[in-house]
Amino acid sequence: MTTLGALYREALAAFQAASLPTPELDARWLVAEAASLPANAITLDPQRALAPETIAKARAFIARRLAGEPVDRILGNREFWSLAFRLGPATLSPRPDTETIVEACLAVLPDKQGAYRLLDLGTGTGAILVALLSERPQATGLGIDKAADAVAIARLNAEDNGVAARARFAEGDWMGDIAGAFDLIVSNPPYIPSPDIARLDREVREHDPRLALDGGEDGLDAYRAIAAAAPRVLAPGGILVFELGIGQEEDVAALMRSAGFTLLGPARRDLGGVARALVGRLG
Repeated sequence: MTTLGALYREALAAFQAASLPTPELDARWLVAEAASLPANAITLDPQRALAPETIAKARAFIARRLAGEPVDRILGNREFWSLAFRLGPATLSPRPDTETIVEACLAVLPDKQGAYRLLDLGTGTGAILVALLSERPQATGLGIDKAADAVAIARLNAEDNGVAARARFAEGDWMGDIAGAFDLIVSNPPYIPSPDIARLDREVREHDPRLALDGGEDGLDAYRAIAAAAPRVLAPGGILVFELGIGQEEDVAALMRSAGFTLLGPARRDLGGVARALVGRLG
């Protein structure tokens, strides 16, 4: 008879042997998910007997993790801004660094009851837009993504988190033929230089969608396109917020200034000290 605790120990030993960075957490989450139990059940009920199909499911999860697939991809969801988000093959997994972007946006949307109009370009899971709408209950938003599958996932995430009535999502190439006067445009665009893709960590290189990673030869293609077009759809004094890759602050700042934006200070840094969120006001 295989118990919950025994299966956890099996996963833990395999992950430790493979030198995975967080073997305990990985084993706990994957075994608990396979058993449809909360993660603390492994501690509270280690002698629980498991059905053969549960054991098989857990061992399939373990094999996928040993093959380099990230835990959140295996689970199919990720927490961001204390909200739960579904993932799909066409979406990035929202990362803690991107919460810095949400913080930067909220700082320039100070009225908690403001009827702000928000535009999220390259929305992916919809994480940034959904998080903002959860904090500004009178705001409305539009999320755009080039991948139809990402748009479908974003709609589900808006529904799951109770903001679907105030969020729209559409397939498109950045601003395309969008019209309107948005108060804020936010984007976490693809910003990895094309030559660097092959050198990314295996978990990113093999499991994140290239469309959401590849920023062109110098990593700045999306920034150029968005900064140039943003003034057309922003209200007077509207705000543009970009997520930055490492070392991109000066280049992106120059693109924003040349498009008519006044930077509102240096980039906001994430918890790792990386310049992550750059904010500019039109005019």
